Amino acid sequence: MLARLFSSFSTPSTPSSSTHKFSKSMAEETVEHAESIITKWDPNSSSITRVTSLFHGNRDEAEDFLKSVRDLRRAMHTLVSEHPASDMLVVSQKLMHLAMARLQKEFYQIMAATRDKLDPESISLRSSDGSRNFEDENELGSEEELKTAGDSISDVERVMAVAMLDLKSIADCMIGSGYSNECVKIYKLIRKSVVDEGLHLLGIEKFRPSQIHKMNWEALENMIKKWINAVKIAVKTLFNGEKALCDHVFSASQTIKESCFSEISKGAINLFKFPVLVAKCKKLPDRIFPLMELYEALSDLQPEVEFIFNSESTSDINLQVVSSLHGLGESICAVLSDFGSTIQNDSSKTLIMGGGIHPLTQKVMNYISSLADYSRILSDIFSDSPPPRNTALPEAYFESPTSDSSLTPAVSVHLAWLILVLLCKLDRKAKVYKDMSLSYLFLANNLQIVLDKVCTTRLNVLLGEDWVFKLAQKVIQYASTYETMAWGKVFSSLPDINSPPLSPEEAKECFQRFNAAFEEAYKKQASSVVPDMKLRDELKVSIAKELIPAYREFYDTHRMALKKENNFEMFVRFTPDDLENYISALFHGTALSGIAPPPTPR
Repeated sequence: MLARLFSSFSTPSTPSSSTHKFSKSMAEETVEHAESIITKWDPNSSSITRVTSLFHGNRDEAEDFLKSVRDLRRAMHTLVSEHPASDMLVVSQKLMHLAMARLQKEFYQIMAATRDKLDPESISLRSSDGSRNFEDENELGSEEELKTAGDSISDVERVMAVAMLDLKSIADCMIGSGYSNECVKIYKLIRKSVVDEGLHLLGIEKFRPSQIHKMNWEALENMIKKWINAVKIAVKTLFNGEKALCDHVFSASQTIKESCFSEISKGAINLFKFPVLVAKCKKLPDRIFPLMELYEALSDLQPEVEFIFNSESTSDINLQVVSSLHGLGESICAVLSDFGSTIQNDSSKTLIMGGGIHPLTQKVMNYISSLADYSRILSDIFSDSPPPRNTALPEAYFESPTSDSSLTPAVSVHLAWLILVLLCKLDRKAKVYKDMSLSYLFLANNLQIVLDKVCTTRLNVLLGEDWVFKLAQKVIQYASTYETMAWGKVFSSLPDINSPPLSPEEAKECFQRFNAAFEEAYKKQASSVVPDMKLRDELKVSIAKELIPAYREFYDTHRMALKKENNFEMFVRFTPDDLENYISALFHGTALSGIAPPPTPR
């Protein structure tokens, strides 16, 4: 016991002779005074005090007990350093042992009695409240002070406040007397059970990789949701509260509070291992979203984790969080890479009737627009990743999108690359049409879907105005090419406005050429579809603007002269209004029928 006491004493300066005599006299008097107080609370005595709590009763007496221990320690310091042969030193040692046994018992009783009242949630809330900071309170509060404080707080809060003060006072006293192991052992035993119980109630288990990999995805996705809720409570409440309590009780020793918290929070390592186990599961496109939610939850909590587990003894927890984030990031990147390869390797040769929307376009754009909602997470993950490259894709597409967003450009480049992969695949799928005009209508339709999805989602912000403008120009280009290839022969069958006047026979031939060209074009385009209303109307207007005025001019010029012919209806088959009706019915996939037989004679 002397060695323990020596370790708690600082080296004294050499006293003068008068101080020497005074110190010895004062030390012996102090020991005698302490004896009267400490022996009264001998935990092994048969008196009523053996079963009575010192700290639950008269608080002034509890303070007197702690003061007598501090005084006894100073007296022993004097006797050990200056009078090691004094009989009073032996008495002092026995008294100190009795006092520590009493404080150890009191420490356990308070810890056990307030186990459930000192809940991490209340402690974490209290530790974040600047108006209730225990760190500046070194003494027990008097009964009057506690009564006054009790008027403004609940009974539970009052019990908690008193318990925290008492535990700190006892711990300070025992640590200062060289008896830290006794209170630390009790603290670890009780508070570790609280933490373990809390983790169990939150559903935190120690999973083996094989358990995770054998789960069906629906069950695992449900477990991910529960883990996200659990980890927020565990960090913000459970571990934050326990850290605050540990720091408060053992504020007298940095080493002890770090060691203590490290021991009781060992379960945190299993908590933070879960994400990396999930990250190693089979990588499928739809699974990326739960992975990103895991990443987001863990990334958002990382600063708090670093603050709570800020010692060398808990560094493995921080390392595990970093490892889990890294594993999730790698898995997310792998899923996106695989998704890009899936688009590139799509081998379906299904001909989309009427040049309509390919299912791949809808699927890919829905997926990419959903990814854009996680741009903050993807920006963090891609911050150290080079932009994807593929020499099989046109270099002209590798222009980094510009944006006013403050996000890391890498996320924009990655998402633009996925869209690029889709556009290149659509180019190849357009070649399956025998009618080249439908190839261009197919491209116009599908790029319009891409454009609409970009403009109506967060992709608009990420890809920027320039990127959107260039894609819109592509849609216009493809639509214009379709119009030329599908209707160009019809347009060219009419005489140019600057052509010389036609004879009746030449006019007949021109009408016949027009009829044949229009009927052929219309039959081919009767099943064509343009799902987008704006694009559909623009195409109709453009075709009508090119065709109707020219035909009306030709029709009005030669109609009266040819009406005298017996077979007038055979070569003048359409009025301008007929053409307007036919064009108006285009691009719904079910255009007007009945072109072959001539209309009612005019």
